[in-house]
Amino acid sequence: MSLKEAVSLIKDGDQITLGGFTTNRNPMALCREIIRQRKKDIYLAVHSHGQGMELMIGAGCVSRIELAYGGVARFAPTGFRFRKAVCSGEVQVEDYSNFQMILRFMAGAMGLPFIATTSGLETDIVKKMGFPEEIRGKGRVPRHKLKVMRNPWNEEEGDVVLLPPLNPDVALIHAQYVGQDGTVRIQGLTFADLEEAKASKLVIITCEEIVPTEYIRRDPDQNSLPHFLVDAVVRAPYGAHPTACHHFYDYDSKHLRICAEMCKQDDDFQRYLNEWVYPFETQEEYLAKVGIEELLKIKANPAIGYAQGLDRR
Repeated sequence: MSLKEAVSLIKDGDQITLGGFTTNRNPMALCREIIRQRKKDIYLAVHSHGQGMELMIGAGCVSRIELAYGGVARFAPTGFRFRKAVCSGEVQVEDYSNFQMILRFMAGAMGLPFIATTSGLETDIVKKMGFPEEIRGKGRVPRHKLKVMRNPWNEEEGDVVLLPPLNPDVALIHAQYVGQDGTVRIQGLTFADLEEAKASKLVIITCEEIVPTEYIRRDPDQNSLPHFLVDAVVRAPYGAHPTACHHFYDYDSKHLRICAEMCKQDDDFQRYLNEWVYPFETQEEYLAKVGIEELLKIKANPAIGYAQGLDRR
């Protein structure tokens, strides 16, 4: 289906998880369409996210976040829009470690009521809560951020941390290939994408290419998600731009640098949205704005998966 059709499946107030990681394989085409459709009150639950989350927060689409990290790598080690929204109270935030967030998605995928770990003991993640007490246990907010208890199997080993599962309403993921039957193939690091997809009620995939089912079945060990987990597929070439998509293109350092600078001030960020998000009806229109010369600069060498000689300053 089209980007518009896919994003129309998302409702205001949904809990959404985003695939990818900081400057890698963000579902950017979907994030921009969410902003264009002016979705509101989104409850984000992400592993470590960057550009897509930064734009959605800055556009006022997000009211609540659970995450491990929010930044665009060296371009914005802490996202400017993310930091401003948290400090001003525009969004509520609860933080966990990277490992804890993956465990929570894994628990949701397995249908567990909680999952135990020793990760995080003696850290402020365990000691400090982010969400206010009055919203605990309401909607999708867990009654407790986590619980610490003695190991019931061997008390001499000390405490364990019990984490609540995550079962988002929608997972948004960008992949390299999807078969005509809906089978998904992600090349390179998958980050938390697979756990997020398996834990979510609705899975929307954008991809670089839709390929014949015969092709996707030729090397089944390379496939990442079965077709029965996927609810919608959108072909969106360069759908992760300006972040990278392994084997197809590298991250666009020039664009990320411009965006980071414009994210610092409210008026400048609004100009960014007016120039790079709102005007486009299709992904092709957005790519025309980026320009063929810039897209060729970040084209990946298929043998190694990234662009050689790219100016990353």
